[in-house]
Amino acid sequence: MEAADKRTALIVHGSDVTAKRIRSILQTRGWESTICGDGDKAVDEYVRMKPSMVFMGLNIPTLDGHIAALEMRESDPQARIVFVTSRSRLQKAVDASYSAGAVAVLTTPLTQSDFDQNWVLMNGPIPDAPGLADLDELYPDIDEITEKPPIPPNETLPPLPPTPPGGPPPIPEGFPEPTAVDTKISN
Repeated sequence: MEAADKRTALIVHGSDVTAKRIRSILQTRGWESTICGDGDKAVDEYVRMKPSMVFMGLNIPTLDGHIAALEMRESDPQARIVFVTSRSRLQKAVDASYSAGAVAVLTTPLTQSDFDQNWVLMNGPIPDAPGLADLDELYPDIDEITEKPPIPPNETLPPLPPTPPGGPPPIPEGFPEPTAVDTKISN
């Protein structure tokens, strides 16, 4: 198989064990794979590498797997996505699969026979992704969600209470003595 014909997979899962299991099964089929455990980075990695297939978990850091899959489908309508989840989260994965137009849902623990039984489905037609229509409304720009609130100017902060008569209370035994903080600003 020539390098241009090499099948590639992006594996995005919160469990290293599951991600490595997927990689191992794909290697037996002659596939190369990249593991990414972060949803936001996975979207960037998808755009960069344009893999043949994506294996996506739901619980991944920074960006939920459902949203990451929708972002991938938004950038490439032909993104081939397979959700991988536990049996206890199967219904959520099925819902996300429908929304994002995934080709299949696999449940852990994964076996070679799971891949064998679902291989034709995983490589079949890519369904529509009805969740794309609501993506911007349901999930506004992620920067808007993670922006920190503005810090009010000092004039709007309430004043500190006065120091009690006799100074601050004594430091309890066993606590370290406070150290002076250098407030000078050097240029």
